[in-house]
Amino acid sequence: MNDAFLASMHEAMELLHTAGPLQATAVIQRALNQSDPAPAPKSAPMPAQVVQYLLEHHSVAPDTTSEQRSKTTTTVGDFSFGQFSNQAGKRAYKLYKPRSEMHALMPLVVMLHGCTQDADDFAAGTRMNALAEKFGFMVMYPIQPPTANPSKCWNWFRRGDQQAGSGEPSILAGMTQEVIANHHVDPDRVYIAGLSAGGAMAAVMIQSYPELFAAAGVHSGLPVGSAHDLPSALAAMKGGKVLSASKRNAATPRRPLIIFHGEADCTVHRSNGERLIEPYEQGGAQKRVEYGSSGAGRYYTRGLVRTPEGIDAEFWLLHEAGHAWSGGGGGTYTDPKGPDASAEMVRFFLSHPQSSLL
Repeated sequence: MNDAFLASMHEAMELLHTAGPLQATAVIQRALNQSDPAPAPKSAPMPAQVVQYLLEHHSVAPDTTSEQRSKTTTTVGDFSFGQFSNQAGKRAYKLYKPRSEMHALMPLVVMLHGCTQDADDFAAGTRMNALAEKFGFMVMYPIQPPTANPSKCWNWFRRGDQQAGSGEPSILAGMTQEVIANHHVDPDRVYIAGLSAGGAMAAVMIQSYPELFAAAGVHSGLPVGSAHDLPSALAAMKGGKVLSASKRNAATPRRPLIIFHGEADCTVHRSNGERLIEPYEQGGAQKRVEYGSSGAGRYYTRGLVRTPEGIDAEFWLLHEAGHAWSGGGGGTYTDPKGPDASAEMVRFFLSHPQSSLL
């Protein structure tokens, strides 16, 4: 065996424990096809502006370990545990409420973790709770248990979990509606985002429940209906053959969407990000492309699109980036080089409240 193949096998073993069998299998198949694996991104300390903000609010020090993650996600406000059940099943969640929660109706951001992650890990890695405290919104983190998927992946690739009123979409929608009813949430400012399998499920949710969610963020995810079982999921993740547009339940976009994808993502191929933005680019859509770099030197291409109906979308292609939350740190699957996907999603969400466009 050559060094490249051995490195791929080592990466696959790590992914088996950290990201699940789908990602590990994709790496093995790529190695057999003699493609070169990209090194997994590593975590780093928080950006200076976030550190300063947390210190000013007397939070714990940002130099975290895995044992400290639960504490760092409860920096200032309340990070509580809840459960929801309906005819499709039961799921737990954690809800972050900032200190100002009682004073006015607030936006709500629903965050769907990736495979092998949980609420505390995803909150620590994305640092969304710190932004919630700063800008005044709540964050809900639904939790996928291993009883629903051995790797704790959201089942975006199963037909029964790809439409409103059934499976996991009905559980996530019902959970969101319950939080809206029981807390000071503005129903016109409810958003959903996710990473990898969570990103793919966020795409399902914004298409299936446009009356509930005002906008969505998909990081390293896939379009709705790209797969209907495990083999087609693996094919879609590799960027190979996917189901036809009709079988993918392609629909005219009805809500704004912001997409982040690593150009060198070896787990979910960048073509999936391009497929996500494609429906927004049809007809007489207005398009603009910007180029930039983060403070840490990550270059990116940012495509801005507005459909003829006035629906906005953004596609951030992160050059040389892998399969990780851009700008994150302190949790698994984070890329500290940025740009800050959490901050950009919050900026995008808060500028797009619910509209009558359906």
